[in-house]
Amino acid sequence: MPNAPKPETSQAETVASELTLAIHQHRVLPGTKLGEDDLAEIYGVSRTIIRAALQSLAHHQLVEIRRNRGAFVAQPSIREAHEVFEARVLLEPGVARRAAERTKPDDLALLQRHIQDEHAALASGDRGAALHLSGLFHIEIARIADHETLAGFVEILIARSSLIIALYWRRESALCEKHAHHALLEALRSGDGVAAEELMHSHLVDLHSALDLRERPKPARSLKEALTAPDTGL
Repeated sequence: MPNAPKPETSQAETVASELTLAIHQHRVLPGTKLGEDDLAEIYGVSRTIIRAALQSLAHHQLVEIRRNRGAFVAQPSIREAHEVFEARVLLEPGVARRAAERTKPDDLALLQRHIQDEHAALASGDRGAALHLSGLFHIEIARIADHETLAGFVEILIARSSLIIALYWRRESALCEKHAHHALLEALRSGDGVAAEELMHSHLVDLHSALDLRERPKPARSLKEALTAPDTGL
């Protein structure tokens, strides 16, 4: 039997997971300094555990660790923003087509729940949660496609997209056009790979165009406020 995870490892994974969610939901914005002392106080763990969690987030490109300065939530450049969405346009339509050929009833039910939860979050004004659910929808399509390498690329691109949207938000539909995911779901339901591919392509092009890639907002809240205050959305 494999050895049980050390308590420190488990704690670091928990902190990394909670920080990842906070970043995806835009409660902690790009450029925010992730001070070890602040995080240790917020989560009630040692700085050693915090360092392990930050290293994990750095591995997934959500955090930048700068020598002699500490850790910061990553800030993708305008060039990287274009490149990430160009990469998604090249990759995800083919993934959607592959997924349409492999979708099972349980997959459809899960995607439907994602859509319902995403719309409920938007209706309640919780744009951060809606964004997170939107990203999960795309990751689930990649999982359904049953190609681990492609799914890994998609997950990394979704993580970068979350940071990009936080920086270059232009309109609410930057989350996802209201009916785009529903149309994709119906294409998957019918097993129409060509339609799924075309819908994903147009959806990502529109998502890219919904961003203002001319300016970058700066974090308005402290780390402690972002991680401890009630989340009211953006």
